[in-house]
Parts: sequence; structure tokens; C-alpha cells
Amino acid sequence: MMNFTFRVLPLAVLLATLGACSSPPTNSTAVAARTPNSGLNQISTVVVIYAENRGFDNLYGLFPGANGIPGVNPASTGGAEPQKDFDGSVLPVLPPTWGGLTAGGQAPVVTQAQTMGWANRPFQIDNPAGLQNTGTVVPQSVITRDLVHRFYINQMQIDGGRNDGFAAYSDAGGLAMSYYDGSKMALWQVARQYVLADNFFMGAFGGSFLNHQYLVCACAPEYPNADTAPAKPSISAIDTDAHGHFVRLTPAPQATRSVLDAAPTFLQDGNLTPRDANGKFYAVNTMQPPYQPSQNQAAGSDATRLYADPAKATTLPAQTQTTIADLLDARGVDWAWYAGAWSTVAQDRRVIYNNTTPDFQPHHQPFNYYAHFDPVTQAAYRQAHLRDFDSQFLQDAAAGRLPPVTFYKPQGNLNQHSGYADVASGDAHIASVIRQLRQSPQWRHMLVVVTYDENGGLYDHAKVPQADRWGPGTRIPALIVSPYAKKGYVDHTQYDTASILRFITRRFGLPTLDGLAQRDQALIANGSPPMGDLTNALDFSQPN
Repeated sequence: MMNFTFRVLPLAVLLATLGACSSPPTNSTAVAARTPNSGLNQISTVVVIYAENRGFDNLYGLFPGANGIPGVNPASTGGAEPQKDFDGSVLPVLPPTWGGLTAGGQAPVVTQAQTMGWANRPFQIDNPAGLQNTGTVVPQSVITRDLVHRFYINQMQIDGGRNDGFAAYSDAGGLAMSYYDGSKMALWQVARQYVLADNFFMGAFGGSFLNHQYLVCACAPEYPNADTAPAKPSISAIDTDAHGHFVRLTPAPQATRSVLDAAPTFLQDGNLTPRDANGKFYAVNTMQPPYQPSQNQAAGSDATRLYADPAKATTLPAQTQTTIADLLDARGVDWAWYAGAWSTVAQDRRVIYNNTTPDFQPHHQPFNYYAHFDPVTQAAYRQAHLRDFDSQFLQDAAAGRLPPVTFYKPQGNLNQHSGYADVASGDAHIASVIRQLRQSPQWRHMLVVVTYDENGGLYDHAKVPQADRWGPGTRIPALIVSPYAKKGYVDHTQYDTASILRFITRRFGLPTLDGLAQRDQALIANGSPPMGDLTNALDFSQPN
């Protein structure tokens, strides 16, 4: 049964929505959003499980039939250029993994010195024969060190589609080239049963913050008048070409000349873009929500403490762009964002970024950045749609009352993010969630998408299609799980994070978000097809 709810939208959002409904479609995506599809109507519940920081090659590079690691997976359809140094010369070996390979001294310890001189190619981190020069096996249950994953750095690593800058433009050196034997994962078996998409790209360049925003609005957050803001947010220093196009982050004055000597350093790799031609600044690297839970706590009355401190340089002003939530609300389609440890963090701020369990990540909660979720003026609406995973999600699934559009964000220690989570724990958790969803009364008409916010700075060889200023970024894994999913299928259709929004838009007859139209127009202009909407992964002719 589908659950519906209605609310009154602010006038500006209503006008934007009505305008989007009345304007003519600009591309095939917009046309699809308004085209009835009896097959799609068999999907009444869409569940999105959003894990963290893994490139496709890192987990699924050995998957049979997938475009995996060149020279290792026989199904690979593309070559791989060797990694280059800052000056464009081929590196004779990979740079060391700066600071060592495992996180926090966790056993087995692999030191920086042990990672020197490794061959310039991808390597299997859990190879039973052991890592190069060490004989050490690092299983999926071990937390490896984090890798830098930021907006401009991701573009430098992609290097116009050559993907030859991952080792150089990383604070983790050669670790960027690592991959696992994913066949040991429970989710690998899920992928073998249903659909693995091997041409699915992260929606935006860089890290988790921007890609969570892209998941809900296909846009980048704005920071008005950032250059004169009292909080003094950090603004990136970049070099551009004669046409004003990005070339690189401006190197620091004393930056090393070779990555074999030290990791790169920059004049200012800030959280915001420089002012653009329209006078706007955009937040592209991690900023904190204006409402709690946020790393930045405001002092004062109880009501005030529901907000973040606006004087902090990393507090983002409340956003007002149209999101998928606004469009669903306008159509009367219920939805919810379930977050692991949501209720826990409301009672105990000490679990925010605590590097243990649950390690709650405020910047993984995209709707908490929007004015429509103000904890005082919009308290009832906020409570209805921002929900706790631990006390609500599985109970709602078992009772058959998940909303038609459902997002689930695992807590930090279960999201597979390098530096504070291992691969195995998140894999087991997400596979368990899928098993329980399959027991739900809603399963017969459910579509589950399991994907990752971004690549976490990890190498992937697939050429990234060129589109707009925000992305897409590096290829990431995506699984499509449904009674209507093609069985044992590798889907080569070109997708990105917002393909999820495309599917939701088409299924529920929503107007098209501006960012979706802009992305497809840019892809076409650069000689690529528009992004798919996941329907190629489905077969509605088969019984469910």
C-alpha cells in the first residue's frame, strides 16, 4: 500500500514547481518523466541504501562479465594508463602509502617504509600471497587508512578521463591503487543474483558532502557573499586556463616536485569554489549543517541549541533550492530519510565523529541543510520525514509501511568508509538489511538500489564522461535489487547518482529537477548519451 502525505509548500517552491510542470521538456529525461509506464507502476516502493567511499574497481573489479580491472578481469573493456607524476612523466613505481596502510595502528601493521617501490599498477590488498614486499595479507575486516577525496582533487585524479593522477594527487599515495577480491562479500552474491551496474558514476566530483547534496537536489549548495561573510569560510585557490576552465589547485609555495618524495600540498584547498561569473560561491567540500546534529554547536537557550553556530567557518547557511522532497510533497507522495544512530545522536553529541561505534556523520544528512527542516519552525514536518533507522526502519519494513520513496544512510562504522570503517562489517550489515527487506510485505513491488556516495579517493580505470561543472566523478558500484530486476545481469548502461532521481521522477510523474536536465544537456554537448534512469536493469514481463 502506498502512503501519501500533503503539506503546504512555500510560495517560491510552489512557483518553481508549477513552472517546471508547465515548461516544455528540454530533453529525453524530461519527456520520460511525463510518459506513463504501466511497468513502472508495478514498483510502489523505492529504497535507496547509500554506503560510503568505494570505487567500482576497488570492490567489483574482479566481477565476472563486468568492466573490471584491465589485465586482470578478462571482461574489461578498456585499458589503463600508468600513474603519472606531477610533471606528467610516468612514475617508475607507486609512491609510498604515506603514514602506513592500516588505520590507527590496527593489526596487521603495514608501515610506510614497507610500501615503497611497489609496481605502478593496481594491486590486490587482500591477496592471499600477501602484499608486495611484505607477505602481509590485509583482509576486508581491517580498517585501512583514509584517502583524500575532495572536489578539485578528484578532477585532477581523473585528468580529463585518463585516470592517471590517483597516486600523485592523494595523501595516501599508492594505496589509491588497491582493490579487494570482492567475491568474499555477501553483496557480491546479491549482485550475482540481481543486477550489478558497471557504468555508474558518482554524481559530483569529490567527497561525501557534495554527493549527498547531489543525491537529493542534483545541485551544489550555495554560500552567499562568502568573501565578505563574518564566518570567513575557506575559499579554494585554483589555476585556470585562458577560457577560465579549471586546471589544478594552486600548489603551495614549497610543494614537492615529485610525489615520490612527498604528498602534494596546495595553497588553499578550501570548502568553497571561488566566485564564479555570476558572483556565486558554492560549497563543494565538507561543511556542517545549520541545524543539529552538527559538529558546530550553538550556545544559549534550548531552542538555540537545536541550531549550529553560524559563526563557525564550516557552518553552511540554510539552503533553499528545490529538492526531490519538495517535488514528492507537491505530488502527495510520502517519503523518508532513515539514518543510523539518528535517535542516539539526539541524546548524546559525543557520538559525532567519534571514530568508533556508531561514529555519526552530520555531513551525511543532506536534508538537514535545508530551511524546510528547521527544527523549530518545521518541527512536525522534520519529525515526519527524518527518521531513526535503529528504532523505525526494519519495523516499518516488516509492517509494510515504508514510504514509497525511502532513503537509508548507515551509521559510520557500518558504511564501509576507509579510515573509520572496514569493508566486511558494512557488507554484512547491508546484506542483512536486504534479506529483511525481502521478507517485507512490500517486497513484491519494491526496488532497492545499493550504491556509494563516492569513490573515497580510490582508483577506477573507467573513463568518466565529460559533462558539467559538478561532475560526474569516478565510477562507483551500484546494485539494483528487485523482483523485477533482471536475474544475474551486468548492466552496462551509463548511470550516475542522480539516475536514482531520474527513476523516482519517472515513476511518480514528477517535474524534472534543473540539475538533471543540465547534466544530460552537457553530456550530449560533449558527445556522450544522457544518463539512464535504471529501467534497463528491470524486466516487467517476468512474474514477481
